[in-house]
Amino acid sequence: MTKAERQALWETRIAEYKKSGQRVREWCATHEDVSPKQLWYWLRKYKNQDVVSSGKSNRWLPVEVTDQTSIEQGHTLLVKIGPASIEVRSGFDPALLSQVVKVLVALC
Repeated sequence: MTKAERQALWETRIAEYKKSGQRVREWCATHEDVSPKQLWYWLRKYKNQDVVSSGKSNRWLPVEVTDQTSIEQGHTLLVKIGPASIEVRSGFDPALLSQVVKVLVALC
């Protein structure tokens, strides 16, 4: 199992645990492949992440800009998130772009 697969598995398990309303020991008793120790470990790991509370996985992907001069000379950058596309031009507001991307990722 890859790291990403293991992380996705535990994100799903934690979301299921939180939806159940059960205590750790009760939930683990009905999920024999998960020990309370494992569940506590992963709960601490994701304590402050929205991923667990929403049950969705939000991940930033690396972006490599190979020709910075093209963007600076008025060219545009097209960002696709699911079915949506965002055209980014020089002088864009990074905070606004970040908010728009977060909303689109949540919707996809």
